[in-house]
Amino acid sequence: MAASTLTEVARLAGVSPATASRVLNGSARKPGKDIADRVRQAADSLGYIPNAQAQGLAKSSSGLIGLIVHDIADPYFAAIARGVQDAAREQRRMVLLATTGGAPAEEREAVAAFAARRADSIVIAGSRSSRPEDVDDNAELAAELDRYCRNGGRVAVVGHPVVGATASEGYHVVAVPNQELAGALAARLAENWDGDFVIVGGPEGLLTSDDRIRGFQEGLAHAGHAPAEVLRTSFNRSGGYEAGLELAARIKAGQAEDGGGSGRKLCIFAVNDVMAIGASAALRAEGLRIPRDATIAGFDDIETLRDFRPALSTVRLPLEDIGRLATRATAPGAGNSEGQEDTVPPVRGEVTLRRSTGEA
Repeated sequence: MAASTLTEVARLAGVSPATASRVLNGSARKPGKDIADRVRQAADSLGYIPNAQAQGLAKSSSGLIGLIVHDIADPYFAAIARGVQDAAREQRRMVLLATTGGAPAEEREAVAAFAARRADSIVIAGSRSSRPEDVDDNAELAAELDRYCRNGGRVAVVGHPVVGATASEGYHVVAVPNQELAGALAARLAENWDGDFVIVGGPEGLLTSDDRIRGFQEGLAHAGHAPAEVLRTSFNRSGGYEAGLELAARIKAGQAEDGGGSGRKLCIFAVNDVMAIGASAALRAEGLRIPRDATIAGFDDIETLRDFRPALSTVRLPLEDIGRLATRATAPGAGNSEGQEDTVPPVRGEVTLRRSTGEA
């Protein structure tokens, strides 16, 4: 059955289509109460569904928030998305979701799609990339965001600013102190450890991973330890598993050289929790136990860790709060017209040591 139209509603109510539109689409120009009641009664009787885009034009607000994440199946992004949804509900707005795999070209397409749908604001979560192969796509993403902001859109980016973006109005960054917190984790782990350290990191040029690697190395240096070896792999569970297999072979070879002893143990730092989970799974698959044969720590404190054994040492980030902060920063009237990033409260994290690094 064909949907009823605004023209049919207007005809039944005995008014012009323009008057019916003002009543049903939320225009500031309101007709008299008797006319408005007549239009609404006609719409109800015909089962008319208002056009959301027309309402957005009438109100100068679509009530939509665009959320861009790398992978909604990743518990890190799922937690941030929950925070975005909570804040959107407070503002009586709806969330549109795009997953991009972290590709700047896909993010640009998502921004363009949200802008075409007149989204009031856009939240982008996920590591920025400075890799040479992403230079052109970064420039196109930055240009798309600048154009969106110039047309009244508001943007919040979690972590680092979009590479090359120049907009000053309506643009916010929710900064996460990845380097500082990774340094604090290294310092704590180094207190009672005389073995070797290995970092399982993402591809070089992935800014979140690079910050955490840099911070961890700085923490080791301050504690008087030699730099950790860095294994580069995919920034996900599969990458962690691959690195874990390589480390398992190394650990078992060291144990064999030690005549069946424990060998020189490794302390593994994976730059996010899902990589740590992957690496731990690989060690277990090779018959190794944590923390007996190696210790391991991650970063983020994702919800999945509640069921992970042994309990994983990590850096706890308030992921849902980060999503709320980003969304509230883009609300109408939030912040000043310049220096918007400074209006976002700082994110704080906490080193949390558990059984995977030998803590009780």
